[in-house]
Amino acid sequence: MNRIDACFSDLRTAGRKALVTFITAGDPEPGVTVRLMHSLVAGGADIIELGVPFSDPMADGPVIQRASERALEHHTRLIDVLKMVREFRREDAQTPVILMGYLNPVEIMGYAAFAAEASEAGVDGVLSVDCPPEEGGGYLDALRGTGLHPIFLVAPTSHSDRIRRICDAAGGFVYYVSLKGVTGAGHLDLASVGAKVEEIRAHTTLPVGVGFGIKDPDTAARMADLADAVIVGSAIVSRVEAMGDNPDALAEELTGFVSSLRTAIDGASAAA
Repeated sequence: MNRIDACFSDLRTAGRKALVTFITAGDPEPGVTVRLMHSLVAGGADIIELGVPFSDPMADGPVIQRASERALEHHTRLIDVLKMVREFRREDAQTPVILMGYLNPVEIMGYAAFAAEASEAGVDGVLSVDCPPEEGGGYLDALRGTGLHPIFLVAPTSHSDRIRRICDAAGGFVYYVSLKGVTGAGHLDLASVGAKVEEIRAHTTLPVGVGFGIKDPDTAARMADLADAVIVGSAIVSRVEAMGDNPDALAEELTGFVSSLRTAIDGASAAA
């Protein structure tokens, strides 16, 4: 069973919601990434979303854009990100890992080669922001052929037919973008998020995760009331940016912050 499926199955049995945490591979420098991945798990992250640095990250706000720039200054490539996942798997064979990025680096490597390398490295899912389902073709076939789940985004503006098409193509879970904008933006409307999550659930039995704009334990707890997974990125990456010159303190800070999110989410689940 794919680790993402197993993770959600275990959480459902336990009556808990998933915490998905994001960092950019190679930020603040490549040698620190695997340590930070372990620090996220130590804090209570259920799934790690690992960003593949890209020069034109269209869905990402300024915090994650700067993270990509720092990683690219260290020449972090897709093949390097896969090496990081392999290293992470030496100590952690259980936590699901999703690669989040853009299609150009995959195009350069080739669909079949990428899918095979990613699966062998221990990747469980791939979110390619600029690859809509109807354009996936051989790419999605290559992912599914190696057991990798294609993760897709649903936007606040997605209409019912579009949601159905995305859900039909998705694996693992469906990622709902909680607001109109880029990662790290604010102004969450919880009522509209809840309504959209229910609309998505009408089209799929997959879990629904919510991300973009979740910055603190209180917001995470509120989202846990609505969705199956809470996805936190910019709030973590901003800490990497602020403390990147002190890896020891950074790792401790990430573990503590994620632990505060975990406690809030679990409290919301218990109260439900």
